[in-house]
Amino acid sequence: MYKGVTFKTKKITICSLVGISLTTLLLSGCSGNQSNKTSIATPSPKADSIQSTATPQALINKSDEQPSAVFYELFVRSFYDSDGDGIGDLKGITQKLDYLNDGNPETTTDLGIGGIWLMPINPSPSYHGYDVTDYRAINPDYGTIEDMQELIKEAHKRGIKIIMDLVVNHTSKEHPWFVDSAKNSDSKYRDWYVWAEDQGRPANGASAAGGGSAWHSILGSHYLGGFWEGMPDLNFDNAEVRTEMKDIGKFWLEQGVDGFRLDAAKHIYEDLLSDKSEATTAKNVSWWQEFRKAMNEVNPEAYIVGEVWENSAVTVGAYLDQAFNSSFNFGLAETLVNSVKTEKDSGTAFTLERTYKLYSKISDNQFTDATFLTNHDQNRVMSQLDNNPNHAKMAAALLLTLPGNPFIYYGEEIGMRGVKPDEGLREPMRWSAADQGEGQTTWEAGRNNAGAINVDVESQLNDSGSMLERYRELIALRNEIPALRDGGIRDYASGNPGVMAYERLTTQDQVLVVHNLTGEEQTIVLQPNVEGFSYSKILKTIAVKSILNSDQLTLPPYSTAIVE
Repeated sequence: MYKGVTFKTKKITICSLVGISLTTLLLSGCSGNQSNKTSIATPSPKADSIQSTATPQALINKSDEQPSAVFYELFVRSFYDSDGDGIGDLKGITQKLDYLNDGNPETTTDLGIGGIWLMPINPSPSYHGYDVTDYRAINPDYGTIEDMQELIKEAHKRGIKIIMDLVVNHTSKEHPWFVDSAKNSDSKYRDWYVWAEDQGRPANGASAAGGGSAWHSILGSHYLGGFWEGMPDLNFDNAEVRTEMKDIGKFWLEQGVDGFRLDAAKHIYEDLLSDKSEATTAKNVSWWQEFRKAMNEVNPEAYIVGEVWENSAVTVGAYLDQAFNSSFNFGLAETLVNSVKTEKDSGTAFTLERTYKLYSKISDNQFTDATFLTNHDQNRVMSQLDNNPNHAKMAAALLLTLPGNPFIYYGEEIGMRGVKPDEGLREPMRWSAADQGEGQTTWEAGRNNAGAINVDVESQLNDSGSMLERYRELIALRNEIPALRDGGIRDYASGNPGVMAYERLTTQDQVLVVHNLTGEEQTIVLQPNVEGFSYSKILKTIAVKSILNSDQLTLPPYSTAIVE
């Protein structure tokens, strides 16, 4: 069951969130780490902590937990080709489900993920699909509705949930609604879009989505399209538009989809740079609350994660009030990549602990973070890390030992590279060293990964030191240890700038996670946590074995220890 699907009625205004944030959010990096290699690790005190010798049964409030599953972001066109046309398809995903999760927890040959995010699968004139021409159909390149239903059925057999991209902020310029709207000022769809002349608005103003002009001309009129002229924005002030989008969401839930990733979620009403305000955020949130309520009529357990590309916890948190279960944590992604690249603790846990208190208050304890390293809009993590496999493995270790639903971008688990333009971020998944192997998609040349040695599934399958094996090991560890899978987080200052440490806690379990981000051995001295509990036994290690001698923990380079 996903946390965050049963909502209680309450009122929290955007202005009140600012007040909350001032008392709960502190700047990261304030843990007071020292620079000596052998250092004393101490739990960071919490203002509301009760100093006691509490037993593990009194570790944390149930409301602080975040039951989670590991998700896999998948670009259908690039994943696996079942019919030899060079384009990935839904049948291809079904054929490769056992690679993602074979449904048997005893095996070690699968990744062990619990959810798939399908990038756009609706018909579209573009390769990426973010300009939709029919919201109730499947892109014929990818298959049919029946193929989608079969994928969902087979995924569910293996314990995998399927969520799909829902792109409602805008349609394609080729959508029949827009074509009719542009041709005829009396069209029933005319007011489904935003026409400057109809609304008496000047056709100027920079887009909040890209900075260029948000207005585009066609047949003597100007329409709003914040992302691109091929993506005209829908008019959500029109009740018919809102009803249609709610009906579309219900349609897909009725097909068996388990939820949605909501594209451009903050841009429903934030169209121009001049629109950025608390009032606009509140208007966006109100729409998504309306949408959530409608989805609950079909499936109250539907998982909804929004793309709110903001680093402001206050702005992101607003969408967790009876709207989204999760919102992608863009600020955390940037911090994690920077931490492993610089080999320095960023104070991540210190910041998250306080941010999560804010989110819990806003959501009535019903949120789950959505964490990731990079996605389809960003240079791939391996490229950001200059193709350093040690850094990439440490980034995975951070992602998969933090709270929330971690999202892995397809190919990340084998170290695929990718830099903009966007096609370079979405290159074909590499199944074997041969670019023409079985199931290999060929729609894009794959220039970023051309000639890369061992950057493919086949080469890494039986390599204990491979990136793929590291991801498998980390996901299996997360699934095995309840505190890692479902727990909250508490900062635990390592006293060493090259070591990141934090506690993961449920009502029943607690572990200490310690990462050596550096290429040199590090030793820290463990101190009792804020409840007086002493960590005394290494439960698991990742990479090279760590050693705990009394209260001294020695970590080899680029390694992780889970201590209980």
